This record gives sequence, C-alpha cells and structure tokens, in this order.
Amino acid sequence: MVEWIQSNELQDYLEAVAFMESRASRIRAGEAHEAIWLLEHPPLYTAGTSANEGDLKDPDRFPVHQSKRGGQYNSHGPGPRVAYVMLDVAARGRDVRKFVHDLEEWIIATLAEFNVTGERREDRIGVWVARPEKPPLPDGTPREDKIAALGIRLRKWISFHGISINVDPDLSHFDGIVPCGVSGYGVTSLVDLGLPVTLADVDVALEKTFSQAFGTQDQD
Repeated sequence: MVEWIQSNELQDYLEAVAFMESRASRIRAGEAHEAIWLLEHPPLYTAGTSANEGDLKDPDRFPVHQSKRGGQYNSHGPGPRVAYVMLDVAARGRDVRKFVHDLEEWIIATLAEFNVTGERREDRIGVWVARPEKPPLPDGTPREDKIAALGIRLRKWISFHGISINVDPDLSHFDGIVPCGVSGYGVTSLVDLGLPVTLADVDVALEKTFSQAFGTQDQD
C-alpha cells in the first residue's frame, strides 16, 4: 500500500526532513505503509551531497539547507511541486539505478499528460525540454531548459527526498544558484511553457502515472 499525503500549506524544510526520516524508519520496521508526500516549501535552497560551494551564487538570498539527498543545489519553492517518496526499494528489487530511472520515467509520464516531452540527458541531471523557439547557444547547440529535478537518499533500503517538477515557480529564484551544477542552460516551468496548469492538475497526473513507472498504485 502506498499512502498519498497532500499538504496545502507551505512546509518547513527541516520539519519535512524529520517527518521523512521518521516515516522511513517506521516503513522499515513494518509499522507504516509506503508514502508519497505532495507539498511546497517557502523559498529556500538545498545543497545535496555533491554540491559545489561555488554554485551558490547568492548565499544571502534565501535560507540554505545542507541536505543528505543526492545531487547538488536546487531551489524549492513555492511553485515547484515537490513529491517526497518514502518507498521500499528492497521490495522493489534492490536496484538503485532502476529506482532512479523509474523516478525519471514518472516525471516524464507526468509531463506527457500535458503534452510536454520531457527527456533525459546522459551528461546532465534532471528532466529537460527542448526550446526550439529560443535562439541556440553560442556554440550552436539547440536550446534546452530544465523542468524537473530529483535527488534521493536511502536508509536501510527505504527512500526519502524525491522529485520536483516546476509548475509555476518564480524562475528568478534559480538565478542564485547553478541548478544541479549544470551551467549554460535555462530553467523553465509548465506555466512558462504557456500551459495554464495548476499544482492540483499536476497532483492528479502524478497519481495517474505512478503505476506506469512503478507498476502499482495501491493507496490509502
């Protein structure tokens, strides 16, 4: 069983981490179901375990939290739909690479619900969309923007942290960091792409497409 939790108020980051750690421990002990938590945070930056200090360009702009998730710097809110995934990776095959692939597939399937083509890039983290309407990069490379990020942590094979899809954030917040350590590319959102999409719309799509990526959609 996967319990879907939704919070409509902005969630304090440290309190959210404490909740995830507690829930992960309870899942591991067999005392709680797996869970997916849909939420937003107030404006803040997080630094993953691979973060380069030089990628924090404006350290005084928002609170900065050192996170034990994988990845580098990201901007969290409000406006991105954050989905924290507290799932039993051992029960799902003990394959971390496949688990990350499935998270990416979940993002891509969710974007497809809005006729947006999300793509992986071998040399870049996250999910990307082509922007053919924009001028190419100085070296002639077609323009692409990042629309979603992911970073997880495992504790005794239970995951926490998760994914973030840009629905309608203030994109200028990303100016204070090098998002996920990738420079030279932009950041976009569903609304920036001209789509009148709300967080509620994305929530419906996330629940609908979860089974496409993970093969089950039991819920409380």
